Amino acid sequence: MAKMSLDDLRKLRDEKKNDLRKRDAEGKEIQVIVGMGTCGLASGAKRTMDALLAEIDACKQLVDTVVVRQTGCMGLCHSEPTAEVIVPGMPSVIYGNVDEATAKEIIHKHIIGRELLGDGRILDRPAADIINA
Repeated sequence: MAKMSLDDLRKLRDEKKNDLRKRDAEGKEIQVIVGMGTCGLASGAKRTMDALLAEIDACKQLVDTVVVRQTGCMGLCHSEPTAEVIVPGMPSVIYGNVDEATAKEIIHKHIIGRELLGDGRILDRPAADIINA
């Protein structure tokens, strides 16, 4: 292993602190939960998780308000990778077939724009009469 300079160590420490900050749930109201069971991982859930985290990094204002977590199988194996999105004032929804492009859409349209994604990507949400109430 190559020797690291003090500046390299400081940079590494700051990167790891930032990574931990993104996973810290305390004080964060918005949650994105990625299904990372065997079926999810086989379908690309790791790439989905990485895309979500990268997009949150790119939108600096979200780092302290959004937590990205992982869970086991959500029972929706036919639509993996899946991601549940919980935003206050909106219905909690589970999106299916969440690839890298959809992950970016979730961040920009759902979380920032407060708009549900269409095109049949929502697998589970409250009934329409509850949403309109």
